[in-house]
Amino acid sequence: MSITPTLISRPPQARALQTRGLLLDAALRVIRSKGYSATTVDDVCRAAGVTKGSFFHHFSAKEDLAIQAAQHWNEVTGALFASAPYQSVPDPRDRILAYIDFRAQIVQGDLANVTCLLGTMVQETFDSHPAIRAACREGMESHARTLEPMIAQAKALYAPEADWNAENLALYTQAALQGAFILAKARGNTYIAVQCIAHLRHYVQSLLTPVAQPPTISTHSKGTIQ
Repeated sequence: MSITPTLISRPPQARALQTRGLLLDAALRVIRSKGYSATTVDDVCRAAGVTKGSFFHHFSAKEDLAIQAAQHWNEVTGALFASAPYQSVPDPRDRILAYIDFRAQIVQGDLANVTCLLGTMVQETFDSHPAIRAACREGMESHARTLEPMIAQAKALYAPEADWNAENLALYTQAALQGAFILAKARGNTYIAVQCIAHLRHYVQSLLTPVAQPPTISTHSKGTIQ
């Protein structure tokens, strides 16, 4: 296996960092496509264009790679969402709806490139690899926590008396998205995922839409209603 020329021309420390990045990026692609169990170290090395020796210089085993890939996923997607257009929407209700719209917009293209690494891995490893499960849980819940402030602000403005809380609704959005990804995989296309996300939007909008108050009815001695 040949080593990428750009790796040779860089100083050793920079070369090592680049090699690690190539392996992590390759892990995101291969695991989302093949699943954790079917992915081999050779698969990841081939996709990254590096040697197996380089792999074991950075990772002790495939499980170690998966845990660090989950962290890498959080960093990559965290940067994507931090710079997404919905962040600049001033009204918190409009902002959470714009977030859901953004999720629908990025469900485009090949299934392996639009579905979630964390959801893919945890379905296979929740019982057999507790460390991977923990890394996936932290990734999912940390993203949900980024939604909590805007949901809490929207609830305070539009549904202050509602008996649900921001934390649970933030987690529910992630549950709905992960379910949409599973259906998309089952059907072999992203259309159903977009439809599910649209239903999620309607549901969240309904929770944050004030219920119109009925007109005040007063009965007077003459039986008139005002």
